[in-house]
Amino acid sequence: MAYSKLFNRSRRAFLSVAFAAAAIATLPFQPASAKDKPLKVAAIYTVPVEQQWVSRIHKALTAAQDRGDVTYVFSENTANTDYERVMREYAEQGMDLIVGEAFAVERAARKVAAEYPDTAFLMGSSFGPAKPNFSVFDNWIHEPSYLTGMIAGATTKSNVIGMVGGYAIPEVNRLMNAFMEGATATNPDVKFLVTFINSWYDPPKAKEAAFAMIDKGADVLYAERFGVSDAAKEKGILAIGNVIDTAGDYPGTILASALWHMEPTIDKAIEAVATDSFEPSDYGPYSFMSYGGGSFVADEKLAPADALKAAKEKEKEILDGLFRVNVNDSEPKSTM
Repeated sequence: MAYSKLFNRSRRAFLSVAFAAAAIATLPFQPASAKDKPLKVAAIYTVPVEQQWVSRIHKALTAAQDRGDVTYVFSENTANTDYERVMREYAEQGMDLIVGEAFAVERAARKVAAEYPDTAFLMGSSFGPAKPNFSVFDNWIHEPSYLTGMIAGATTKSNVIGMVGGYAIPEVNRLMNAFMEGATATNPDVKFLVTFINSWYDPPKAKEAAFAMIDKGADVLYAERFGVSDAAKEKGILAIGNVIDTAGDYPGTILASALWHMEPTIDKAIEAVATDSFEPSDYGPYSFMSYGGGSFVADEKLAPADALKAAKEKEKEILDGLFRVNVNDSEPKSTM
């Protein structure tokens, strides 16, 4: 799959910086010896493992441990100022693979990785991979986000959808923009209210932002953050889930969800480390639907039948390579 065409438009500026840094280190990744299973894997998280995004990584690594492929330890709620120290401690312990999120600590994470060339690093990042051992990933679930948008656009009666996000960074923006495009594809009259709470984990703040949108007429909420679905449940309206399926926690509230499956990414990295073939790469495409890294679900009792049918037909087009969801990393704006 020629996935680079999808990334070039949104990442060209980022990658030029990363490639310049990568040019400094020209030696290939060469582990000192072959790796024997189970591999030693550590993860570093800046939020609790219950948080949506991180929970998907934790789930995939736990599954790998249950299979006997890895031994898995992790640190959660790691402050950005402490991230470099924790990375270095895990590297000193002889970890084969270290996984984490480098979004707010790019320079520190890359610095530590360069100091431990025999350790494989796989980090969530807005930038590109770097030699000799720094690979990147992200949850590219813009495709299922588009599909949930189609359902939301067809379901809203007020033609007002509220959207609450964490930070206005490319990784969040592209999902929200894809959702908005999907919604307008089925309902050109829909309008959007967009708010960022500038936090990855502040459910009360997200909930208050959602209440404000409901007061302005929103009858469907895009829950990029925890707390939004709580507001929807209390006010008796619908919500769109993101990354994980929370329908069981909010029965009658979650209309549809765009899901992220981290297993294809983690399993690919584990295989590479185990076979001494790990090299700096962008693992982002393994979050695409074609790799099983993304999917969508909808509540058939809540979603209009024709909208659900249209979304499933579009899903097939995506999987068949006949439709590409636009990648738009620009900050989404309210339209009313």
